[in-house]
Amino acid sequence: MGMEKTERGWRGTPDLWLDAGYGLLVEGGVEAVKIMPLAERLGLSRTSFYWHFADREALLAGLVARWQAKNTGNLVARCEAPAATITEALLNLFDCWYDDALFDSRLEFAMRTWALTDTTVAAAMSAADAERVAAITALFHRFGYSETEADTRARTLYLTQVGYIALRSEESLEIRMGRNPAYVLTFSGVAPTEAEIAAFQARHRVR
Repeated sequence: MGMEKTERGWRGTPDLWLDAGYGLLVEGGVEAVKIMPLAERLGLSRTSFYWHFADREALLAGLVARWQAKNTGNLVARCEAPAATITEALLNLFDCWYDDALFDSRLEFAMRTWALTDTTVAAAMSAADAERVAAITALFHRFGYSETEADTRARTLYLTQVGYIALRSEESLEIRMGRNPAYVLTFSGVAPTEAEIAAFQARHRVR
């Protein structure tokens, strides 16, 4: 099972400590991510933390890397997923907004808040925004949109979603789903087919 057992007992694993760090980050911001509260949350000793991480900064760097791999990595992957039409391609991307396993909005909010007071995280956030917009722009390029139009539509889509996250907008699944056809039309200039919407709803277990 790969568990870190020693004569002194269970010290946890790096992922376990990162999971706890994630919990504190999304609940209370980066200031809440401290070694003693982490140890208390896990029921482990403070010295166990140092078995896996040199210091708090190393854990924070691990949280940044986890965020980059998850939110940016999955968004880019959904942009590159096979699609027959621009509308199907946009719905592939919309999967991110409905599946926390693909794109974690709580983590994104926490990272954006953290970036306000940490220049290193701000630089990582700026790079992530640029990479995401480039991926969405490439998606539009794939379906024949001009360079300027692809860029503008990509920014309209992305900044709308960032706005939802920044405002911590809470809407019912029914309301959000009901807006999807109009959003796809707004972002692409093309209306999705009923079959495309039905397929999207089915994979998000909406009947």
